Amino acid sequence: MFARVKKSGKYEYLQIVENRKEQGKVKQRVIATIGRLDQLRDKNRVETLIRSLSRFSEQALLILSGQSDVAAEALTIGPTMIFERLWQETGIQKVLKATLAGRKFEFDVERAIFLVVLHRLMVSGSDRACEKWRRDYRIEGVDELDLHHLYRAMGFLGEDLKDQTDAGPFSPRCVKDQIEEHLFSARRNLFSELELVFFDTASIYFEGQGGSSIGQRGFSKDHRPDLKQMVVGVVIDDHARPICCEIWPGNTADVKTLIPVADRLRSRFGIRQFYIVPDRGMISSATLAEKERENTPYILGVRMRRVTKIRDEVLSRPGRFTEVFPEGVSGNDPSPLKVKQVIHEDKRYIICLNSRQARKDTADRKAIIESLREQLKKGAGSLVGNKGYRRFLTMSRGSAVIDVKKVEEDARYDGKWVLTTNTDLPPEKMALRYKELWQVERVFRDVKTLLETRPVFHQCDENIRGHVFCSFLALVLRKELEKVLRQSVFF
Repeated sequence: MFARVKKSGKYEYLQIVENRKEQGKVKQRVIATIGRLDQLRDKNRVETLIRSLSRFSEQALLILSGQSDVAAEALTIGPTMIFERLWQETGIQKVLKATLAGRKFEFDVERAIFLVVLHRLMVSGSDRACEKWRRDYRIEGVDELDLHHLYRAMGFLGEDLKDQTDAGPFSPRCVKDQIEEHLFSARRNLFSELELVFFDTASIYFEGQGGSSIGQRGFSKDHRPDLKQMVVGVVIDDHARPICCEIWPGNTADVKTLIPVADRLRSRFGIRQFYIVPDRGMISSATLAEKERENTPYILGVRMRRVTKIRDEVLSRPGRFTEVFPEGVSGNDPSPLKVKQVIHEDKRYIICLNSRQARKDTADRKAIIESLREQLKKGAGSLVGNKGYRRFLTMSRGSAVIDVKKVEEDARYDGKWVLTTNTDLPPEKMALRYKELWQVERVFRDVKTLLETRPVFHQCDENIRGHVFCSFLALVLRKELEKVLRQSVFF
C-alpha cells in the first residue's frame, strides 16, 4: 500500500491505494480517500495520521523521535601528519616563510603551497581539483583558503625576480629558483661530497594556450603534437635527492639543455666539480665538443649497436676484463661487474659486463628462438610485424628463415654497455658510478609521474612555473619519506 495524490478539478485529494494482482496483472484499488490535501495540511492532520500509524512501526517511530538521526563527519588525517612533519624537517616550511617575509599577502601563502603539494602526493590533478579534494582532509590552516588563493600562491612561486643573474637562456630567474638554492644551502653538509648529478627531461602538454611564452609546439613525448607543451628538466644527485627543476618552452630541444643546466649548477649552487650523467638522447656531437672545450667532466653511455665505431672497433678490441666490486661486497659475488678499458681515436671507452644480465639476455634470446621455430611452422606472415622475432629473421620470396649470423651478432651485446668519458676516473670507479644510474632511473619514473600533473589550465607563465614547482616539492617529500622508511627498516 502507498499514499498518492489524486487531482479532481481544482483540488487535490490524498488517497491510500493498494496494489494487487488479478489474473496475472497488477491493479490498483483505492482503500480510502483521506480528504483534500490543502485542508489536511492546514490542520496538520497528515502529521497526526503518520504519528498514529508509527505506533505499529519501530523504524518510523525512531525517525519521528529523531533518535535515528546520526550526524557524523569523517576527515582523513594520516597523510597530513606524515608530510607536515617532513615539510618541516626538510626545511621547506622555514625557507618559504623566510622568502615570504616582507610580502603583504592577505592569506597564508605557505599553507596554500603545502595544500597543493599534499594534493600532488595523494591524487594529483589540477589546482581546481585540489580545492575540492581538501574538504575530505584535515589540514591545519587551510579552512579560509579559496581557489583564487591557490592561483595566487602558484603565481608567487613563478614570479620573476628583479635580479636576473644566473638566469637561463630559455627561462627567467624566478622565486622558485631562490627556494631551491636555500634548500640546497640548508642541507649543504649532505651535499658536501657531491660527485654525480643525473639529468633527464619530460614534456607536459597543456589543455589551453600554455601561457604567453612557455606553451609551444615541439617534439611531443606524449604523442600529442596537436597541443602546446612545455619541457621540464630535473636534476638529481647520486643519493636520489632532487636538487632543482628547470622549465622551458615546449620547442626546446633536449640536446640544447645540457650545457645551460651544467653552467647553472655551478653558478647557482657553488658546485665546483661534479660529473654529469645525462640521458643519451640529450647528447649531440656539438654538445660533446662544447663539453670538451669547457673541460666539463661527463660520463656518458653510448649506443653499441647503432654506432659503427663502437660496434666494429671498440667491442672487437681484444683484452681481459677486470672484476670490480662495490664497497662492502666480497669477491664471492656470483655475478661481479667486469670492466675493460679501450682507447680509440684518443677517447676513453669502458666496456662493462654484468654477468647476471648476460645470463638473462642469453636465456631470453634462447626462448625467443625456440618460440620462433614453432611459429615458422605455422607460416611466416604473422612474424613480419613482430620486432622481437623479425630481428633474427631473413626474409626471402615470402618465406622466412632464422639467420644464424644475426643470432650470433646479438649475443655479442649480452650483459654489456659501453661508457665514454673525458675524466681521469679509474674504469672500475666509473663503471660503478654509472651503474647507480639504474637505481636513479626509478626516481626519474617517479619524477615523470609526479610532474605530469595534468590537466594544466593555467594561462600565465608565472602560475605554470609555480604549478610545476609544487610537483617538484612533492617529489622532495616523497624521496625524504622513502629515506626515513629505509632507515627505520634497517635499524
